Amino acid sequence: MTAPARRAVVEHLRTDWNLSQRRSCRLAVAGRSACRYRRTRSEPAGLRDRLRELAGQRPRFGYRRLHVLLLREGWRINHKRILRIYREEQLAVRRRARKRVAVPRQPLAAPERPDACWAMDFVADRLADGRSLRALTIVDAFTKECVAIEVDTSLTGVRLARVLERLASEGRRPAMIVSDNGPELTSQALDAWAYGRGVQLHHIQPGKPTQNAYIESFNGKLRDECLNEHWWRSLREAQLAIEAWRRDYNSVRPHESLRWQTPAAFAAAWSGGMPPDQAGTSSPNTTSPANITPTHRYA
Repeated sequence: MTAPARRAVVEHLRTDWNLSQRRSCRLAVAGRSACRYRRTRSEPAGLRDRLRELAGQRPRFGYRRLHVLLLREGWRINHKRILRIYREEQLAVRRRARKRVAVPRQPLAAPERPDACWAMDFVADRLADGRSLRALTIVDAFTKECVAIEVDTSLTGVRLARVLERLASEGRRPAMIVSDNGPELTSQALDAWAYGRGVQLHHIQPGKPTQNAYIESFNGKLRDECLNEHWWRSLREAQLAIEAWRRDYNSVRPHESLRWQTPAAFAAAWSGGMPPDQAGTSSPNTTSPANITPTHRYA
């Protein structure tokens, strides 16, 4: 409790309860000298008004910068006095809420062609020395092909935009990207890249990962078949192993929702104009994309 507050309590006990000053100070745990103190110093005329004026002109300046500006104008005042007036006038700088990418939420239809919709998310793991490891996974929701896995100890929104730009320079650019609301996935860098490339960003509702089931299913396979099976001593070793697994996933691993074709074979048949049910003669139970139900596409 501050000294002015204690003096107010003592005054209340004296006036409302008709107690002596000595007893009121004892009950309020306040010193009698402090209660009898009367302020003698005077505030320079115009200082409070000038401080309010400067704070209005510089709303993002704190009291220390405002104190420097006052010193430049010739005011001879202590920074503690500026702080006291600054608090009394409630001029404290307010924290700004972080800007988020505002995207309208709407139900997503199942994609009907390659690169119509990509799903994107992060997977976390650790190296043998305890350092954190992050992997950015990007999956084509139609062909189930893993477009890229970027692995590093830290992945920012700028890094994410660079990965997508590299894929675009290689001829892979989606019409839409589905992701959650993580800080990297809602960053201004990604938003600027998507706007420049004409790519639509769709963020799922918070706390509902099933709205991005494509990438959740893929990340489960990545963790089960790769991350949980290795113990990496270095970042480079992890990058090479995960990239090798990605290529194996695309070109060797049969995919049940594609009627046991590989994602690469399915994508190649589609881009080559061949009916996907004729790709991979060793798999007689293949089907065309038109016959793949939305339930199959989530598998």
